[in-house]
Amino acid sequence: MLLAFDIGNTNTVLGVFNEDGKLITNWRIETDSHKSADEYGMLVVELFRHEGLNPKAVDDVIIATVVPSVLFTIRHMAEKYFHKQAIVVESGIKTGLLIKYDNPKSVGADRIVNAVAAYNKYGGPLIIIDLGTATTFCAVSDKAEYLGGTIAPGLKISSEVLFERTSQLPKVELEDPGHTICRNTIQGMQSGLVYGQMGSVEFIVKKMKKELEEVCPGKPVKVIATGGLSTLVASGVDCIDTIDRRLTLEGLQMIYHKNRHHIRHKDISKSYDEAQQKL
Repeated sequence: MLLAFDIGNTNTVLGVFNEDGKLITNWRIETDSHKSADEYGMLVVELFRHEGLNPKAVDDVIIATVVPSVLFTIRHMAEKYFHKQAIVVESGIKTGLLIKYDNPKSVGADRIVNAVAAYNKYGGPLIIIDLGTATTFCAVSDKAEYLGGTIAPGLKISSEVLFERTSQLPKVELEDPGHTICRNTIQGMQSGLVYGQMGSVEFIVKKMKKELEEVCPGKPVKVIATGGLSTLVASGVDCIDTIDRRLTLEGLQMIYHKNRHHIRHKDISKSYDEAQQKL
């Protein structure tokens, strides 16, 4: 089995795949930089037991993260509790995409993983919207070129800033109030937050489609949404073709499949070289 970690700023999504690449189950837990490797380890092992899975059956672990402070902890946890050296999605790993970013190393791992999954599942050209703590828009050509994208504040960030920077506005649940002419503060905030996000999604997608048409003339652009808030935002816009909540996990499995033999060989060679130096 493959154990995959998608570590975001707010939540960490874990998935377990069988040998055929099929997702067996997945969980969403809070990302906590204060947790130790042991705390994460005990939690993950308990999740396995709850689903009737054997932790000893894990053959490999793969990680994508935008939270460097948690990476060391999860890698250490993988070694201690699963006895595996985790594969990390980072510069140098095979993705099948040509990264046409000014500095390819600066692209978030989650954005690359999403692009790999979306291109392999839906083809290109396409736009991938990840509606999480931040809202990211990524453009991929029909020739598997990662062209770049846009990064905007997500609903949760906007909500927290609105609460923290204003003395009289409360925290609110992120849900659709149903109207914009609101008669109370909570619904007024929900309207501004949710409909504001919907409006920005529609505008950015419209503009990005025009730019993609210049790169891929005559090719219809598909728009794929993922992330914890994708269903909420997609319910109020017409520009999203497909919601794919498992996109990142499936991308991790695809990248693992492309790299497993290469990574294992490199790790074995490195360990052998280190051992030779100590002799």
